[in-house]
Amino acid sequence: MNAKAGAKAAAKAAAARAQGGPVLGRFPRPLRVLGYALVVGLGLLYLLPFVLQLVTGFKTDPDAAAHPLGLLPTTPTTAAYQRLFGLSQAGDGVPFLRWLGNSAFVSVLVTAGRVLFDSMAGYALARLRFRGRTVLFGFVLAVMAVPGVALLIPKFLVLNTFGLFDTYTGMILPLMVDAAGIFIMKQFFESVPREVEEAARVDGAGVIRTFWSVVLPMARPALITLTILSFQGSWNEFTHFLVATQSGQYETLTTGLARFISGGLGGGTQYPLKLAAALLATVPVAALFFCFQRYFVQGANSGAVKE
Repeated sequence: MNAKAGAKAAAKAAAARAQGGPVLGRFPRPLRVLGYALVVGLGLLYLLPFVLQLVTGFKTDPDAAAHPLGLLPTTPTTAAYQRLFGLSQAGDGVPFLRWLGNSAFVSVLVTAGRVLFDSMAGYALARLRFRGRTVLFGFVLAVMAVPGVALLIPKFLVLNTFGLFDTYTGMILPLMVDAAGIFIMKQFFESVPREVEEAARVDGAGVIRTFWSVVLPMARPALITLTILSFQGSWNEFTHFLVATQSGQYETLTTGLARFISGGLGGGTQYPLKLAAALLATVPVAALFFCFQRYFVQGANSGAVKE
C-alpha cells in the first residue's frame, strides 16, 4: 500500500515537473537566492514613495524640506492632519472634508450609473439582434479611441448651453455611461452559455426578466470589476471636473489638491500637508481594490475568454 502511495506521489511530482513548476525552482540555489533578493529589492523600491508619503505627513515643514528622503520624522507631529480636518487652532485649515464629500458623492452616483447602464448596454449588444447593432458597437469602440483631452472644449460648450455648468448634474451626468464599461460587459455576457437564457425563456421569462434575474447575477465578477474601475475613474477624474465647475463649493479632491499644490491656498512648500492630503485621497480606492482584487481578476479573465 505504501509502495503504491509512493509511486503515485512520484508520478504526480513527475507530471508537475513536466508541466512546468516555479521558474526559479529550475535554477541552482545561489541563483534562486539572487532572484528572490532582486524581487524583494524591486518590491521595496516600489513601496518607497508610499512610505515617504506616509512619513512626510508627520513631519514639520522645515524637517520635510531639510530631509525629504528621511524615513523617520525628527519631531513627529500631526499638524498636517489637524489642518486637513479643521482641527488646527491657527485657523489655517484646508477645506479637505468638503473636497472629500464632493468626491464621494459624485463617485458613488457615477459608479451606480455606470454599473446599471453599461451592463444593460453590454447585454443588448451581446444578445439582442437588431438592425445597426454592429455599427453601434463600432461607434462604442471609436469612442474608446478618442483622447479625453480632445473633448474638453465640446464638453464645456454643451454643459454651458444646457445650463449644467457649475452644477452637480453637470459633474455626474456626462460620466454615467462609459464605453470601456460597455465593452467589458459585452465581452462577459458573450461568454455566458445561451442555454441558460433559453431555459429562462421556456419558463416564461421575458428579456428584461432574463437579464435581471438570470444573467446579471451570473455576472458578479464582471460587475465587481466594473465597479472598481468606475469608482477609481470617477474618484481620480480631473479634466472633466476642471471644465464642468468653477465654484469652490463643487471642488473635488483632484481639483482641490491641484489648486492647493499650485499655490492657490497659501505659499511655501507645505510638503507634509500636501502629501498627507494625497495619502488620504489614495486610501479609499486602494482599500476597495485590495478587498475585491480576487473578483477583479476573475472578471478580467472571464471577459477575455469566450465559451
